Amino acid sequence: MLNDLRTYDNLGDPHYFFELFSSLKNDEAGVWTVRDAEQLFYNKNINGRTIFDGCLVLALKISIVELDELEKISINHRFKDFLLSENQMCDKFVEFLFQALHQDEIFHTIFSLEHISYDIIYHTTQINNSAFGFKYSNFKQLLIDFNVIQIHPTKELSKYILNSRYKKIFDKIILPEIKKRKIGIDELKKSMEQQQIHGEEAEIFVLNFERERLENKVGIDWVAEYSIAEGYDISSFQQVESEYNDCFIEVKSYSGTPYFFWSRNEVDISRIKGDHYFLYLVDRNQMSNDGYKPIIIQNPFKEVLHNDKWIKQIEKYKIQLK
Repeated sequence: MLNDLRTYDNLGDPHYFFELFSSLKNDEAGVWTVRDAEQLFYNKNINGRTIFDGCLVLALKISIVELDELEKISINHRFKDFLLSENQMCDKFVEFLFQALHQDEIFHTIFSLEHISYDIIYHTTQINNSAFGFKYSNFKQLLIDFNVIQIHPTKELSKYILNSRYKKIFDKIILPEIKKRKIGIDELKKSMEQQQIHGEEAEIFVLNFERERLENKVGIDWVAEYSIAEGYDISSFQQVESEYNDCFIEVKSYSGTPYFFWSRNEVDISRIKGDHYFLYLVDRNQMSNDGYKPIIIQNPFKEVLHNDKWIKQIEKYKIQLK
């Protein structure tokens, strides 16, 4: 869908769509044509724009507006009740947009693990500005106009953050597809049979463990749900009184004698964060038992990597020609 829309200058904004949808809703006779919709905005200036070439096309593609065999247009009956205000319209519009895009290949090229990460300060997803490129700048502008993404408060980062207003919709519709695309289809099947399910179950267990330990303190985030590149899975707090996230948890699931695999990135982050980095080892055979507590290791770079109590075994080498 986004590939088809990239040739248009303007995909619309809330003011345009609220006026269009309200007009279609009030069209009792049902005689509007595409031409009528175009004439409604002829010679108009909305937020400094006078060209509206891709707006109706987008509304048709995400099924808010429908076109019949007689070339008459009408508003989707499921959308009519959400036009009491522009804000209400925006929320429903974004939901329709995400539903239409949740399997769009270009969308998932933009919102891929290469470009998105989790911001533990603002507790939401962040995306690189470069993810959109020039080719899809009209789509970026649409997301900005609908306040789906906002310029990151730290402007030097050249990133956007997902508006918390749309986090639930994003998590429900888009996030499952992003998670599915973390690895290839063949690898996904293998992973689902092996460690992926165990890993996510252990992370959810620790998430609930932390919430109970910290008396449901706000700000405990399942970072790995959005990004696997951070080097830890959960952002938490060492104490209820902590004013900011100072506990970064890597979760490892095991059965039998405690063991785990540690990536180079996780090791590096552990070294950097020192006493703020924690390893939670979860016995998947016991985590359903009442009162079970995982093995918790603070500063594993020191307490594991440089401790003779743990046996280290190199599974593979990276070999590179000089």
